[in-house]
Amino acid sequence: MRKTGAEIPRLAALLLVLSTIFTLTNAAAGAYHAIKKIPIPGDGGWDYVAADSDARRLYVSHDTEIVVLDLDSGAVVGKIAGGPDMHGAAIASEFGRGFISESNPGSVVIFDLKTLAKIGEVRVGDDPNGIIYDPETKRIFTADRGSKRLTAIDAKTGKIAGTIENLGGRTEHLASDNAGHIFLNMQDRNTVLKLDAVDLKVLETWPVAPCQGPSSMDMDREHARIFIGCRGGLMIVVDATTGKIVASNPIGEGVDAAEFDPKAGLVYFSTGADGALWIFREESPNQYTLVENAKTQAGARTMALDRKTGRVYLAVADLGQRPAPTPENPRPRPPVIPGTFSVLVLGQ
Repeated sequence: MRKTGAEIPRLAALLLVLSTIFTLTNAAAGAYHAIKKIPIPGDGGWDYVAADSDARRLYVSHDTEIVVLDLDSGAVVGKIAGGPDMHGAAIASEFGRGFISESNPGSVVIFDLKTLAKIGEVRVGDDPNGIIYDPETKRIFTADRGSKRLTAIDAKTGKIAGTIENLGGRTEHLASDNAGHIFLNMQDRNTVLKLDAVDLKVLETWPVAPCQGPSSMDMDREHARIFIGCRGGLMIVVDATTGKIVASNPIGEGVDAAEFDPKAGLVYFSTGADGALWIFREESPNQYTLVENAKTQAGARTMALDRKTGRVYLAVADLGQRPAPTPENPRPRPPVIPGTFSVLVLGQ
């Protein structure tokens, strides 16, 4: 039957509506969402989460231990015990060793990647927090907040290779360009340091204003870009050769983790104040577009990315009412409700 002139616009409008619904449905299907929660026994605090995508292991700090999960099944495959305030894990696969920073008052635990047995411990600076492995120098680097220094450990021998002393501020996350340099956030100075990973010296000090409280860090090594999450609610991108800020975007407050996926060209930031995962697409080395703001959970500030599956793993717990501020503790954290600590898994 021949369509009338009035019916043709209506048909076109109907097709447009159906097309929009189809597009939105596909977009929603591809969005990050909670897949499951993996409960972990115990009521202590937590810090970093680290994924070893090749070995299919997830390392979750939980007060006096690191809990190790199978990335595929989510099962707990072991635990590595230590002192109070175990922070993060760094993996040196070529030597079959893992390294954990702990405030005890300051040491690095060395463990066997296959058996998860502790094989050593080395005293570093007070209160080591951030920890990474640099494959170029074959060294483990810890950012020692209490001593305001960087400690380098030979990953093969487990012995201290040297330090950079008197950094003069609160050290935070760090990253390696795998080409002889380490970059380190100085959280209370709102600066980033460029360090010589071989000769262990400060090469550059770069201000990062308007970033307040630079915390999380990762890198696009191919394009020499540093991704920094700022506690005040901003992400910035820094040129690793010049120190210039080339891009910035607002995010939530309380960020404590950043991950870059070079295959997908995506940058992830987890923010605990608003319970969100902020995902940006790298359009070019100097341009970044927010593609998703996925809901996580209040207090979910640390996370790790499985680069094989694209899934994101966040340390979370249900929180009680925040105590009133005091002069001794002006920014108190809300208490953790017992029996609720877990790993929240987000995927598409």
